[in-house]
Amino acid sequence: MRLLFLTPQLPYPPHKGTTLRNFNLIKGLAARHEIDLLSFVDSLDELRSPTPLNELCRRIDGITVPRRTLALRARDTLLSPWPDMGLRLWSPEFASKLCQWLADEQYDIVQVEGIELARYQFQIQNSKFQIPTILFDNHNCEYVLQQRAFETDARHPRRWLGAAYSFIQWQKLRRFETQVCRAADVVTAVSDADAELLRALVPGLSVSVVPNGIDLSSFKSQVSALKPETPNLKQSLVFTGTMDFRPNVDAALWFTSDILPRILAQEPDVQFYIVGQRPHKRLAPLQNNPAIVITGAVDDVQPYLAQAAVYVVPLRMGGGTRFKILEAAAQRCAMVSTSLGCEGFPVQNGRELVIADTPADFAGAVVALLRDPVRRTRLAESAFALAEEFDWQRIIPKLEALYVER
Repeated sequence: MRLLFLTPQLPYPPHKGTTLRNFNLIKGLAARHEIDLLSFVDSLDELRSPTPLNELCRRIDGITVPRRTLALRARDTLLSPWPDMGLRLWSPEFASKLCQWLADEQYDIVQVEGIELARYQFQIQNSKFQIPTILFDNHNCEYVLQQRAFETDARHPRRWLGAAYSFIQWQKLRRFETQVCRAADVVTAVSDADAELLRALVPGLSVSVVPNGIDLSSFKSQVSALKPETPNLKQSLVFTGTMDFRPNVDAALWFTSDILPRILAQEPDVQFYIVGQRPHKRLAPLQNNPAIVITGAVDDVQPYLAQAAVYVVPLRMGGGTRFKILEAAAQRCAMVSTSLGCEGFPVQNGRELVIADTPADFAGAVVALLRDPVRRTRLAESAFALAEEFDWQRIIPKLEALYVER
């Protein structure tokens, strides 16, 4: 088939959730389908350097991300009917390029990757050209993400401004996500939990699950993954993610303020590694704590995962499913997670990981694993078996089946 992918950023390098999903979907489909890629980019220089995408896609083009000032965002929050995510990547230039491609080609499928691009669905439907099947790939149930952010921030007076923002976005996203799902011919979600939330939002909606996956072939053995310059993390706790992403920032702050002190009281030599690009300024004070290391961007998270004593997922807000769970599972990490952190995966407490939702329970679970290497190994092997079920080679056929059924 002839496919057109619309992505919110160029899916290479695949270093975070959206790019990991988009790159691996394209990679898995390219052997049997013809793919064009229209994407947003931070700079047009991204298009000039050859990447594996050039071999996977017939045609690639990009438009620079539109710039919106804080003042404009504040005005739109109060006055615009569109949610922030419906405005963030709206670009007349992108819309014009999309119209041009629709005029030039007869696509079987236009795959819209994420809600930030969903407004372009309405443009496709209103075009004068032959209208292809529109597949909306919903990476997160976004209205629930903002609802959870509001409920978390509302408990803390210092974060009431953020809570107010999330409340407004929650209400706008309920309307917008409803419109977007109704406008698409095919809707996909990343988990059964997200699919149920979308069906609750739009009664009667048909939602198919195409989960996030992992490329197990890219994960080396624990020994080969280590690099000489990587610090010794044998008695350390590790958390990974894009560290200006609000749920990850909240997770790191909650862990360091409410959980880590309880762990250090029993295991004073433990260090906590926060591994990920673009650390938010709210994390800066943590650098004064000798028990905490903020790495910033790293070339590869695998060496950190391979040496971690325990991988922690202290998420209290968010949606979809977390690639961090699959990456840690693929690297055979023993994990402790909140219920929300492992939401959407078929896991059981004490089998693939330990689930804990209060600071005392979370700290207790981590300490118990630090003192029990046999149990850590057992959890790690069960987690790896989970990762095998989510290999991209098993997931791509589920997406292709939807193309045939359209």
